[in-house]
Amino acid sequence: MSTQNKQANTEVRYEITKDDLPLHCPTPDMSTWNSHPRVYLPVEETGEARCPYCGALYVLKDQG
Repeated sequence: MSTQNKQANTEVRYEITKDDLPLHCPTPDMSTWNSHPRVYLPVEETGEARCPYCGALYVLKDQG
């Protein structure tokens, strides 16, 4: 599988929509060769969730 078009796991903040739920990090758009184990994040509860492995902040854009 090619990772040329995959996003590197270097961003700090990601905006997601309800279509991205259930949310897990790393996401399918990220390169996985240098990633941590998949962890599901409860972004629906507060509209934000931070990955405990890489510190990426996920913000639910269309909360409500």
